[in-house]
Amino acid sequence: MQAVLNVVLMALQLLVWVLIAQAILSWLIAFGVVNTNNQFVATVYRITHSISDPLTKPIRRFVPPLGGLDLSFIVLIFGIYFVQQIIIIYLYPMVIRMGI
Repeated sequence: MQAVLNVVLMALQLLVWVLIAQAILSWLIAFGVVNTNNQFVATVYRITHSISDPLTKPIRRFVPPLGGLDLSFIVLIFGIYFVQQIIIIYLYPMVIRMGI
């Protein structure tokens, strides 16, 4: 069971990195630093967008953009860190105590 929790924690951390990459890439595209005509940039953007958009879209309904800045990424990252802390603080000790 501890291995399963480790995999969940790693997947959540990977999701945080994907969200950060998506946010940075969207800013770079918006400010014209990188161009989506570049096939590599377009592919990375499409992959990160397809992962992050289904997760951030429900948050955008409650947290509107603030001066053009999308805060849904930040809210989602805080939520992921909250879930990680629940796993570390509450589930890990329970699994170790039960010997699962």
